[in-house]
Amino acid sequence: MLTRDRLDRPVDTGHDHVLGPPDAEITLVEYGSYACPHCRAANERIAAVRDRFGDRLRYVFRQRPLTGSDIARRAAELAECAGNDDQFWAAHVALMSRSTQLTEADLEFVARELGMATADGNPARAAARVDADIESARASGVAFTPTFFVNGRRYDGPWDESSLSDALLGSLGHRILSTALDFAGWAPSAGVLLLLMSILAVAIGNSPAGAGFAEFWQQPWALELGSVGLRMPALDWVNHGLLSVFFLIVGLEIKREFTVGHLANAQSAAMPIAAALGGMVVPAALYAFVIPDGPWAHGWGVPMATDTAFAVALIAMMGPRVPVGLRIFLTAATIVDDIGAITVIALFYSAEIHPGYLTASAAIVAALALLNRAHVYRVAPYLLLGVALWVCVHGAGLHATLAGVILALFIPTRPPPNLNALMTQANAIVAAEALHQDEVLRHGPSIPVLRALDSIHDRIESPADRLLRRLAPRSSYFVLPVFALANSAVVLSLDVVSGHGPLMAAIACGLVIGKPLGMTLFCALAVASGLAHKPVEYTWRQVLGAGALSGIGFTMSLFIAAQAFTIEADFAAAKIAVFGASVIAALAGVAILWGAGSTASEAVPEART
Repeated sequence: MLTRDRLDRPVDTGHDHVLGPPDAEITLVEYGSYACPHCRAANERIAAVRDRFGDRLRYVFRQRPLTGSDIARRAAELAECAGNDDQFWAAHVALMSRSTQLTEADLEFVARELGMATADGNPARAAARVDADIESARASGVAFTPTFFVNGRRYDGPWDESSLSDALLGSLGHRILSTALDFAGWAPSAGVLLLLMSILAVAIGNSPAGAGFAEFWQQPWALELGSVGLRMPALDWVNHGLLSVFFLIVGLEIKREFTVGHLANAQSAAMPIAAALGGMVVPAALYAFVIPDGPWAHGWGVPMATDTAFAVALIAMMGPRVPVGLRIFLTAATIVDDIGAITVIALFYSAEIHPGYLTASAAIVAALALLNRAHVYRVAPYLLLGVALWVCVHGAGLHATLAGVILALFIPTRPPPNLNALMTQANAIVAAEALHQDEVLRHGPSIPVLRALDSIHDRIESPADRLLRRLAPRSSYFVLPVFALANSAVVLSLDVVSGHGPLMAAIACGLVIGKPLGMTLFCALAVASGLAHKPVEYTWRQVLGAGALSGIGFTMSLFIAAQAFTIEADFAAAKIAVFGASVIAALAGVAILWGAGSTASEAVPEART
């Protein structure tokens, strides 16, 4: 489920309840409930923060009654029946501070003391204001109370006075974190970073520093432990070592899609699988048709691959012009495409096989399987065996990145936890610790408490999900940009293009023509034969547009090209072809999708009943 981190509705002094000057430099908006004990606890911190900041702070309270709580709803409507702002804030303070748990007596007391009652006010207006706040909370991604927004951005940190003050002041650390989160939360950010690194690599490669830049990536780096070690050029450490993290992420995503995702059942998986197969078979066939026999014939795998980051980023940038179902379809298809690319690399782009290392790899895989069957949920043992597997796979002559995919298949998921039981346990632990507040303030929480809370957190999140959450950002914002920087440098000259016309044409035809043609054709055949069903949410034109976007090869195409073309001039020409074809595919995909309708009315074969 996607959540927003921005305030959906701007502050409106005609509707909102505001404390502080309208021109205050800081605006703090709270979505809260009078029946929420956490809101009551946070209310004291808010008061302290308001005292500290004075006129620099504008505080806004919006109603978000606890879901399913009748008394929470009635308390919110009672406060909204206030005749003016002074009366509202008096009711607000009284409801927030009456007792630990809101009761009927509290409502009666507030109504009596302040001369308020829903019957005397305007109940319809009060209910409408509460409903408007609830809708605003939903649109702003509010999942619990209290939720705070600082200058329009959701604040997810602690509620203590010091942490809130840092956020409100915009300390250097908080500003850096907010900027980073803003960038990472922007859908195309990973693709943009890849593009920037590629442009930087090309710029350096064509500058006076180009020779030194190329020489840097060929410098040997060694990893040694006593008399045992591994020595490779820096470029190989990136392509074989660092990129293994990316393949581990790909493997985890594949596993998630086939267990709980959009490929978990045959009905939902048929269409993306058909699209991915067509998007691999047709481009490879076109490449083989265009390319002459010879050393370049081995590069048929280059146009088969899709760069998920770029394709999904572009389709996300088009927002409501593209239905959500089409995004799901393209994402699932690229996952299957990744499986095909991994298989192609393993079978056709590996070196000479060494049986000894292959046997050791099989033994490590067996050990991983035993850990999984024994329900070992600690990640560390899997990662240690994963490092050993990487060494053995590399020594066996297979591409070392395959170790990442194999490791991902054995990192365990587990049944969904009993959230009610775990939350009850966590609340009991926190409540017991709160009885010793003075001791906790002096010495911090006890070790048993920290261990118990860590165990509860570990039970809520499976090892596979935890690893995916921690590594996916590192893969998107470090591993892939470094890969692009190391592999994208190419000297743009006629000497590189000269004599490589057929090679570049074959790659371009595969990506620009083969991808959309293959995906659309195979989907139509699968639907016509009854193997798949096309959702009415998106049209066949939009399927064609998604196919065009899948022609953005980039990362995976460059990776396969590096394995297929060992001669530097051939690899340089392949890189130029991949860059050019990816740009054309991106423009074509956006052009097709930009004006496409959202109803599937085209006359194309549907599934037989």
